[in-house]
Amino acid sequence: MAEITASMVKELREKTDAPMMECKKALTEAAGDMAKAEEILRVKLGNKATKAATRVAAEGIVGLYLSGDGKLASLVEVNCETDFVAKNDDFLALAKNLAELAATKGPADVTALSALEINGATVEATRTALVGKIGENMSIRRFVRMPAQGKIASYVHGGAKIGVLVDVTGGDDQLAKDLAMHIAASKPKSLDASGVSAELLDTERRIAVEKAREAGKPEAMLEKIAEGTVQKYLKDVTLLGQVFVKGEDGKQTIEQLLKAKGAKVNAFTLFIVGEGIEKKVSDFAAEVAAQAAAAKK
Repeated sequence: MAEITASMVKELREKTDAPMMECKKALTEAAGDMAKAEEILRVKLGNKATKAATRVAAEGIVGLYLSGDGKLASLVEVNCETDFVAKNDDFLALAKNLAELAATKGPADVTALSALEINGATVEATRTALVGKIGENMSIRRFVRMPAQGKIASYVHGGAKIGVLVDVTGGDDQLAKDLAMHIAASKPKSLDASGVSAELLDTERRIAVEKAREAGKPEAMLEKIAEGTVQKYLKDVTLLGQVFVKGEDGKQTIEQLLKAKGAKVNAFTLFIVGEGIEKKVSDFAAEVAAQAAAAKK
């Protein structure tokens, strides 16, 4: 049997971008024949995508598209399994292309977006091929398309882990940029109280009542205490109620800032990569040992 050297594995990986363990298996199966091993990997790429689809993809990036006139924008969250792949050029290009498609084509949902084409192939076919090439699961989680009432400002932060769009009427470009940065930093749930669900408010109210009761507060005061807690919660989670992060006095709210500038926020969107996805906690050392054991078989 031909000896499979590290340099051979490296060469095959550079040709195919397949994972090293898969390259070694293919070379072993091909008895060291590089061309045959490459062919084996190409045959296996589709199956690899199917296997990878069962793994949790909680890393990734936010792709952004903003038209030159600031009148149309989109954000799309594309997930993968590791932060390493989130920096891959092909993965970055996919996210960029998806954001542009979402904005310019206006698909109804992720399924419709997946049916659109990139360079002559459907988005889904492009995604599947990339899964096979890289060896990691990746998925299109969500997107938003925002046509402007005023003008849209955007902000992407932390290696594209956080993306913001904010539609502002009035004010200047600096104000709009500051608002986008504020949203990324303070992470409001809605523009104002009308956007906060009654369920969330009821939860806050119940917690406040129980805390006050445990602290020995009189029953007659519980509802008043709860209402005060809810109002404080609303200031924390609504954009208009939040204190402006760049405010010099540390007191000016976004609502007050907008009034002073003669401006209005029509809408905003905030995407945080992996938000709400339960990430698998794994033992890396055990995982490497398991792969080594599998390779011996």
